[in-house]
Amino acid sequence: MRYVIYGAGAVGGAIGGLLHHAGFDVALIARGAHLDAIREHGLHLVTPNLDAHLPVPAFASPSEIAFRQDDCVLLAMKSQDTVAALEALRAAAGSAVPVVCAQNGVANEREAARRFDRVYGMLMQLPATHLKPGEIVTEGGPAAGVLDTGRFPLGVDEVVERLCADLEASGFVAARSAAVMRLKYAKLLRNLGNAVPLITGAAGGRPVVHALRAEADAVYRAAGIDCAPTEEYAARTALCDIVEIPGVPRSGNSTMQSVLRGASTLETDYLNGEITALGVEFGVPTPVNRVVQDLSAEFARTGRTPGTMTAEQVLALAAARAASSPIS
Repeated sequence: MRYVIYGAGAVGGAIGGLLHHAGFDVALIARGAHLDAIREHGLHLVTPNLDAHLPVPAFASPSEIAFRQDDCVLLAMKSQDTVAALEALRAAAGSAVPVVCAQNGVANEREAARRFDRVYGMLMQLPATHLKPGEIVTEGGPAAGVLDTGRFPLGVDEVVERLCADLEASGFVAARSAAVMRLKYAKLLRNLGNAVPLITGAAGGRPVVHALRAEADAVYRAAGIDCAPTEEYAARTALCDIVEIPGVPRSGNSTMQSVLRGASTLETDYLNGEITALGVEFGVPTPVNRVVQDLSAEFARTGRTPGTMTAEQVLALAAARAASSPIS
């Protein structure tokens, strides 16, 4: 099986790099200076046990790849870029190619299923950083990451079996999960706080994070969503911890990394926005998630200095919004 990693940033680059290092057939799809650096010098992959330039084939778009019967595509771009990527992939590969959503949030699988016959969800616990063109740093240990995978919406098949076996041979933990979306809904709860350090700074946002997750819990109950309990999720993700790599500082979660790379749009609309959309649908107020969604967009769009609001200010805005609207 050849693995086409569509979106070779932090997560995609780490998965593709370690698969390639283990001897598996990999093609990367990247863009801009990152693509140029990979083509010129190879993918520079740094892990607690490895520092290597890997000669992984890299392409600018799916249209440059001659797709084969044994290909499996792993989507690893941010959710706001998924629809355009799926359209380009379908035009180049057709609708029969297996598509694995190695992405945060729970909206990507539905978008993929509109266009492709075989869609898979992947739980990701993979601490990785991409700030320099051509370079991916992954700090996971003792496993490089936890990448549990299953068919969307339910089930396990031969693609899951082969993918998980190859990931395990590459240093990951990868369980076959017949109900992977319940794990992805649990991961979504954790990702709701991704934008909070951008707004309040790394140290002061805990009250906001608690409020975000409390709203999500209420939405899940109203919507009847099957979400893995905290204990089950923690047991899976405990298999991968962050290992300090000397001389390589960690730069925060994926949202903060996007800001540091100069991104003007964030995936918050597919994290906190998932909760606000469900809140509207099921009549559950979600003012804190909406305010964090709006503020993160403002900070990214305007270049406002990160960490210039307090948790109290954020919660006050949410309280005012809740008072002015029955559903926020």
